[in-house]
Amino acid sequence: MEQSPQNKEEKVEKPEEEKTKPGNGYIKMKLFPFIMLLFAFVFVTALVTTIVMSLGDDKQVKVSIPERKEFTKLYDVYDEISEKYYKDTKSTNMIDGAITGMVNSLDDPYSTFMSKKESAEFNDTISSSFEGIGAEIQEKDGAIVVVSPIKNSPAEKAGLRPQDIITQVDGKSVKGDTATEATKKIRGEKGTDVTLTIQRSNEDKPFDVTITRDEIPIETVYKEMGNDKIAHVTISTFSENTYDELEKALKALEKDGMKGLVIDLRGNPGGLLDQAVSISSLFVPDGKIVVQEQGKDGDKSAIKADSSSHGDYKVKVPTTMLIDGGSASASEILAAAAKESGGIKLVGNKSFGKGTVQTATTLSDDSTLKLTVAKWLTPNSEWIHEKGITPDVVVNMPSYATMTIPSSTKVYKNGDFGDDVKTIETLLKALDYNVGKVDGLYDIDTEYAVQRFQAANNLDVTGIMTGVTTDKLVELTQKHLKETDPQLQKAKALVK
Repeated sequence: MEQSPQNKEEKVEKPEEEKTKPGNGYIKMKLFPFIMLLFAFVFVTALVTTIVMSLGDDKQVKVSIPERKEFTKLYDVYDEISEKYYKDTKSTNMIDGAITGMVNSLDDPYSTFMSKKESAEFNDTISSSFEGIGAEIQEKDGAIVVVSPIKNSPAEKAGLRPQDIITQVDGKSVKGDTATEATKKIRGEKGTDVTLTIQRSNEDKPFDVTITRDEIPIETVYKEMGNDKIAHVTISTFSENTYDELEKALKALEKDGMKGLVIDLRGNPGGLLDQAVSISSLFVPDGKIVVQEQGKDGDKSAIKADSSSHGDYKVKVPTTMLIDGGSASASEILAAAAKESGGIKLVGNKSFGKGTVQTATTLSDDSTLKLTVAKWLTPNSEWIHEKGITPDVVVNMPSYATMTIPSSTKVYKNGDFGDDVKTIETLLKALDYNVGKVDGLYDIDTEYAVQRFQAANNLDVTGIMTGVTTDKLVELTQKHLKETDPQLQKAKALVK
């Protein structure tokens, strides 16, 4: 049975004050505006949807552009390439390329964007072993420059030196490459070879160096101590466990009667800032400045020595430190703090000169933005960037220490002439063999010196420098250099 209007009206819930008002008109007047408002809302919604759809897909992209006018051009180019380029494009590659371009526009060799794969490789160099040649490189003025080979690495054994310029990798130019791009070309599996073309400042012509890749170990601290009880501790880089390695080594040396200490930072390309600060606290009194950071606003913030987090352990024996042109970044922070806040003498040659601080930010896809965020200043507020630190006592290494090592695959004999022959003569002379005049001519004196060298080392006496004879010459001169190292001898003398 159909209900009457009156019955329908009685089912409507009313506020208490409305129930006192008689008549049906009140409710009818309230429903009408509501229904009209509902129709208007549906109409406007349909109209907006129609307009947006009529603009087309390409316009819909632009509707979502943030209110950042500087990005409009970037979106326009992205759309043009995506729609009109004659080959299929990959959005990830285009976005990564745009980011790389932004970072490269900073003209800062220490700021870089790394893909997910490159980021993983970068983290390997900080936290674990990796396979490669073991050399820190950077891009400088469009060239790939060796900052320093890692101690005991294939790069060091092959004779790479700080400031060497790598012009080619396996015959292909790396001019214009970023350090990350060059690193990808140089790295490879253990046991494989890579040929680098090197331009060295004291050489007239570029030369090739073939290096067999190997596993680069995570060990960063090496210790030795002779009967004089003057310890020689080398820090090759600053990785996650370097402080712990160093403290363990120092405590072992103390137990063995250490009376003096030489910290060797030569060829140390740097690494983690927190490790450099912790290690500096071993030599700098607590509360004294280790390093200062200065941001773009010019404000300085000082990081001070604090040994409390490491059990208040301090080095108490007389100490000196060794630096050279391969000492960079974190090793320079340690050296400057030791000199200016710890009163420790520095010995050797001027350091590399890297005075900026980088942070590595992991992005949403596990790629990494490595960005220079500040300058770092010494405790005395000096900025050593591109200037380096001059040691208190300058001591030069012998000339043969930086000479290009002759290739054992080449044959040198009486009548030959050139720079390689001059190097052979210099190395033989360093081992006290009489080669006559060191002039680059393989004459009868050179041949006789080679014969005596071969006889002394139980080699076939041919008077020809090649193969095992060359390898033995390089081995013995490197051993001789280590035993007579004038920088180390001076550093030891200062602590005795």
